[in-house]
Amino acid sequence: MSINNVAFIGLGVMGYPMAGHLARAGLSVSVWNRTTDRASQWGTEYGHEACQSIAQAVQGAGAVLTCVGADKDLEQVYLGPDGILTHAAEGTILVDHTTASAHIARKLDEAATERGLHFIDAPVSGGQQGAENGQLTIMCGGDKAIFAKVTPVLKQFARAVNLMGPAGAGQTTKMVNQIAIAGLVQGLSEAIHFAGQAGLDIHKVIDVISKGAAQSWQMENRSDTMIAGEFDHGFAVDWMRKDLAICLEEARANGARLPVTALVDQFYGDIQAMGGGRWDTSSLLQRLRKK
Repeated sequence: MSINNVAFIGLGVMGYPMAGHLARAGLSVSVWNRTTDRASQWGTEYGHEACQSIAQAVQGAGAVLTCVGADKDLEQVYLGPDGILTHAAEGTILVDHTTASAHIARKLDEAATERGLHFIDAPVSGGQQGAENGQLTIMCGGDKAIFAKVTPVLKQFARAVNLMGPAGAGQTTKMVNQIAIAGLVQGLSEAIHFAGQAGLDIHKVIDVISKGAAQSWQMENRSDTMIAGEFDHGFAVDWMRKDLAICLEEARANGARLPVTALVDQFYGDIQAMGGGRWDTSSLLQRLRKK
């Protein structure tokens, strides 16, 4: 692996284990997080440097990986006066794993290029479980040669790493992913609800239909917990609504029609109103169960 020194910015539920995989792979990893206690905890656990500033974290790094909250957070950590673009050395590869807009990805790519840096937008799919198990799917946008150079680093926490096109293509591919998931989860929720109302053995029904055309990752991995009313398994409703807002905004710009996505987004709003903003996305079922 030609890149041996890596900085990781953002140690949330995804970034913390992703950075951990890099440390376990033998890379030299420096981390920074806005909550310093979180960075200190990571540094203690993995025996690598928890930095006091972005400038300290990116010094000497061949690649800088970020995983933060949204567009506004990216503006701060990349373009702020103490941001990555100010302090990263010329030639550094910048890889952003945040699920954000294609607009901010293209903006950061342009700003990086002006400073002699390289940018890859690389949102991930697989949730907290995928991050912890090193089994994420990464959708990238950027230059082919730069992508090839940084791919060995990304493979330390991913099962699939794919270049989808130029800057912004990773983010738009992630939007496709979220659009597909929204409809699948609503369909599975309605199926489970209907089976229960019909007096069927729901587990038996799922076992039968999962062997046919109705099978999906959601069915295989979430149906049992959905039936049990357990919704603490990773990707939260609040985050999904953020992602769907990005999808719907992009659709307005490119002319795509997303009637089901828009409807499911409203349903997730109902879940938030029920106090379920931190429940996982399979909690759409609770909206149907509510009397």
